Amino acid sequence: MKAVRKLAQGTGHVALCDVPEPDPRPGHAKIAVRAAGICGTDIHILHGGYAFNPPVTLGHEFAGEVVEVGKGVDRVRAGDRVTVLPSAMGRCGVCRFCRSGYYFYCVNRSSIGSKTDGGFADYCVAPEDLLYVLPEGVDYRAGSLTEPLACCVQAVCELTDIAPSDVVLISGPGPIGMICAALAKLRGATVILCGTAQDRERLGMARSFGVDRTVDVTAEDAAQVARDMTDGYGADVVLECVGVGASVNQCLDAAARLGRYTQVGLLDHPAQVDFGKVVYKQLRVQGALGQTWSTWEKTLRLLRRGAIDMNRFITHEVPLDRWQEAFDNTEQKRGLKNVLCP
Repeated sequence: MKAVRKLAQGTGHVALCDVPEPDPRPGHAKIAVRAAGICGTDIHILHGGYAFNPPVTLGHEFAGEVVEVGKGVDRVRAGDRVTVLPSAMGRCGVCRFCRSGYYFYCVNRSSIGSKTDGGFADYCVAPEDLLYVLPEGVDYRAGSLTEPLACCVQAVCELTDIAPSDVVLISGPGPIGMICAALAKLRGATVILCGTAQDRERLGMARSFGVDRTVDVTAEDAAQVARDMTDGYGADVVLECVGVGASVNQCLDAAARLGRYTQVGLLDHPAQVDFGKVVYKQLRVQGALGQTWSTWEKTLRLLRRGAIDMNRFITHEVPLDRWQEAFDNTEQKRGLKNVLCP
């Protein structure tokens, strides 16, 4: 079968390879991958900037059809359409993080697509307890984005708990920022979405997701826009979805006194931040990373209800053998979400 593999440490070393089809061992299922989303994490791995175990097949956002099950599997069967929770591989199940549902912080945890073979392939094998049957009406493309949606559900709905009265400023009109914006609108909030001149195409798309105001921060002061929309107070909620120091500081400037700040974007480099802004505004600052078991259940309920259509975020559908094109699109911010279809 064909698979997009990271073959060695360092920048590059990614190729489309011929590898044997995997067999499902006990407790696992073999999945014919139908759609797999490209994430910023995959770009980080491409450049050697994220922990991984080469050689490894990339891809942690994917959905497909169960074609074979291993011994002892009874939660899924051949023919089931499933999505995969990729980040709970190897968890111990007994530490305080695992017991409270925050498996993301288990020191034994690993992830499909970086530590074990992932979904940028014709077939993938995954433990049955990490498989979730897709609701009727949710196709494979939309189902492949369950994982990023779950990350945003935790950030927006669980940790930040956005209310209808909130004015929410989001920095970063990439897939995560745009999904967060859609969820905030679903909760009735007023949303300001910020980007740079390079994000012009994405900012233009934002209106279709219900965003109330877009800001090109190279031409406008985002903090002033937030104050103008709130009688001088500033944004009740700020979600930083870029992971860049300049954006972090702009978000702190835009936050209202007694506001809430959630760091969603992963920072490649330490950010120099004036923490006095946090103190003097008495901001509630938190990070949002990954998701929990209950987050996945809430996410699937949203999909089942048709509350959010994940196909709207997909702008490029690319065959597996053109993976480089899809990676380039993602890195160069062409469109919004690129999905590989083996």
